[in-house]
Amino acid sequence: MLMKQSRQARMRVAINLLTDDPASPSGAHWFWTRVIPEMAKRLETGEELHLLVSPKSRPRHQNYGENVFYISYPWSNERRNLRTLSEHLYTPVRLPLSRIDVFNTLMAPMAKIPRSLVIHMKTMHAYTAPKALAPLPRLYRRLNYPRTARLADAIIINSESLRSEIQRYLEVDERKFRLIYEAVDHELFKPGDPGEARAHVGRNGITRPFALFVSSLWPYKNCHGLLRAWALARPDLAGRQLAIVGPGSDQKYGAELRSLAAELGIAGDLVFVGGVPLEETVWFYRAADVFVYPSLNETFGLPILEAMACGCPVVTSDTSAMPETAGGAAILSDPTDPASIAKAMIEALAPDSDHLRDDGIRRASQFTWGATAAATLDTYREVAERRGPGRR
Repeated sequence: MLMKQSRQARMRVAINLLTDDPASPSGAHWFWTRVIPEMAKRLETGEELHLLVSPKSRPRHQNYGENVFYISYPWSNERRNLRTLSEHLYTPVRLPLSRIDVFNTLMAPMAKIPRSLVIHMKTMHAYTAPKALAPLPRLYRRLNYPRTARLADAIIINSESLRSEIQRYLEVDERKFRLIYEAVDHELFKPGDPGEARAHVGRNGITRPFALFVSSLWPYKNCHGLLRAWALARPDLAGRQLAIVGPGSDQKYGAELRSLAAELGIAGDLVFVGGVPLEETVWFYRAADVFVYPSLNETFGLPILEAMACGCPVVTSDTSAMPETAGGAAILSDPTDPASIAKAMIEALAPDSDHLRDDGIRRASQFTWGATAAATLDTYREVAERRGPGRR
């Protein structure tokens, strides 16, 4: 009876959605637009979600269902410095006005709020891939992560690999970690007619069978390693092209890739597609002969599962979270060794590797947004109940 009464207690959760730029949505935006409606369907009587949004970001977060409300801030990440300042100054005042019990965010406000704090950590790039961040954001994260981890009631992580990275750089009570895997939108990412898909992607200059790389072009994503591997494997690739799909986040690096391709004599094989809407990547996964993801560091590696869900064989790295995510359904290679990547690509394209398609589909089916949402909501309930009656 007491447990039932605890379950019926009111719980208000605030989720910080301000760290995304509405004009350039990131993977975090995709994550929350899938998880929030799934959580909304699972709310019990008296439970509410309150979303921190700005005037520019709110239109991207609509129709999540009943008991989902909004707390307005002046800026999101289109004005990064002002957004950060407003989070620190406004949050300790605003959340108590909405009687929030649990605050889910990336970084704790400088003034401690009298609420349960859940930290959603997705990367440790400030330490593991520092060049992927501008100097000021990198310094900000390094200064604030230790304090945030210390104040958190729970820290949601998306892989055992991320757990290891956090423990390497921060002192964290192991009991705070909650491992909750990310997932695949199976309504979008699913097998389809390869012929139709090849016709669809053909307008991007892809005229032959091809291998696929999907990622923002940051150095740690290791597209340069893939190009060197491609040059080594080229005699065994039967005239295939290599499609590189993703925005050129680092323009200098993008120019270096083109110069490297010319130097290696493979420029004629490459198609730099550029950034495309996430929904458009489905066609590339369905049409490709193999998806190659030789990243040097990932804390989850969602494109691995997206490709698998579409029936595309996967080659990925044998380091950080990628073996954990692939779960034995991909061919692994050493991302620091182009010869290893080349060998893995050739193996994935061999006739006796057809099983990779079915293995990948089965692996991807184990990751659903419903399961992610349920586990996240249970974490909120746990920390709210731990605070006990009268927590407001």
